[in-house]
Amino acid sequence: MFTHEIKIRTRYAEIDRMGFVYYGNYAQYFEVARVEAMRSLGFNYKDFEDNGLIMPVLDFSTKYFKAALYDEELTVKLFIKELPTLRIHFDYETYNAKGELLNTARTTLVFTDKKTLKPLRPPVEFTNALEKFF
Repeated sequence: MFTHEIKIRTRYAEIDRMGFVYYGNYAQYFEVARVEAMRSLGFNYKDFEDNGLIMPVLDFSTKYFKAALYDEELTVKLFIKELPTLRIHFDYETYNAKGELLNTARTTLVFTDKKTLKPLRPPVEFTNALEKFF
């Protein structure tokens, strides 16, 4: 299993009238976690796209347990629990500075040819980079 984590500090613009981080902002936090996890493996979305591969989101689900507040430092933990095929699943856990679990989530992305929009296998180099974690 591959794991990676990032820290994000909540910003005032992300807070709703109740004083909580607005739920839609978590999708952006998870995207940052995905991009940085891939970068830690030596890959980035721009290179994939420049080489004709896009990765649209097929599915996004989340469950909230506790609210994040303004100016809190959050830890987003990302997990890839299985090697990708045509799809890649990213699981997430978000914690506040006290170590309290705020939410869990999952996104599924599909490796897709940029021109034909047909699913395709991930680059061999990407799969090889992940294999050592399984």
